[in-house]
Amino acid sequence: MPFDVVTMGRVGVDIYPDQVGVGLAGVEHFTRYLGGSATNVAVAAARLGLRSAVVTRTGADPFGDYVHSALRGLGVDDRWVSPVPGLPTPVTFCAMLPPDDFPLYFYREPKAPDLEIRSAELDLPELVAARVLWATVTGLCLEPSRTATLDALRSRRRTHPTVLDLDYRPQFWPSATAATTAVAAALPHVSVAVGNLDECEVAVGSRDPRAAGAALLDQGVELAVVKLGGDGVLAMTKTETARAAPIPIRVVNGLGAGDAFGGALCLGLLRGWPLPRILRFGNAAGAIVAGQIACSAAMPTEAEVNAVLAEVGRAEPEGVSGARSHQP
Repeated sequence: MPFDVVTMGRVGVDIYPDQVGVGLAGVEHFTRYLGGSATNVAVAAARLGLRSAVVTRTGADPFGDYVHSALRGLGVDDRWVSPVPGLPTPVTFCAMLPPDDFPLYFYREPKAPDLEIRSAELDLPELVAARVLWATVTGLCLEPSRTATLDALRSRRRTHPTVLDLDYRPQFWPSATAATTAVAAALPHVSVAVGNLDECEVAVGSRDPRAAGAALLDQGVELAVVKLGGDGVLAMTKTETARAAPIPIRVVNGLGAGDAFGGALCLGLLRGWPLPRILRFGNAAGAIVAGQIACSAAMPTEAEVNAVLAEVGRAEPEGVSGARSHQP
């Protein structure tokens, strides 16, 4: 049986504070979680009942062992997660300063092993057969991962959905211009592009949501999804434009919300849902995660997302949002 979703890219261990509203210098206790954008999307898909796997690499160390056990525990196939001797499994620290300040501190030196993914090691027949392939811009920042990611995307011949998560982290790039060039090389091989306004600006040079969506469509994608933070989310095809308002939530940690949205997007696309339903469902999934400290461990089930949507529907007149709301 082919996988429903295969993601490719970043993995690591998130070291998150147990105290909310305190800078890292004042935090006394932390908890360890599985992390990394591509990994979180695979977990989100698994929690929604999809058969998922991740293509990535860890260090040959105890944190690498933890990644394997955490993936299995969260329902993600780890057959394509391999160690890189001599490189440590990355760790990431974050401060929880809600509602909108979550500074990240990446420890990925001298090089993250997830950037050592090599084309020769890819199981291309399985990647072609997967119902969704989800790759990230982070995987394009260095070789050999850049070539491997592009080879994986090319192998699909734009089978829909083949997704590029614009996932731009400036810390990983020599310049925004370098990232723009890399994105331009990848977009012709994908059918879906997903990013927030900052990421769209790097990708296509515009922060205007409709202009950014149109520019992504001009690059050949079938579906452009532009995440607008507190203003919701916009999705565009050549024939349709849909927009969804954010879901009211008291934000604790906004970092994993976009990955929860990604898993929900995969579910909606595979089920053939209308765009407005996909966006509303994705917003609710993201809101659930934004209301908790954890990212991967907080990914919701389909029943949990539907319960939030039902509660919001009872609490709000149509078209009205709460004072504190969140969209990934």
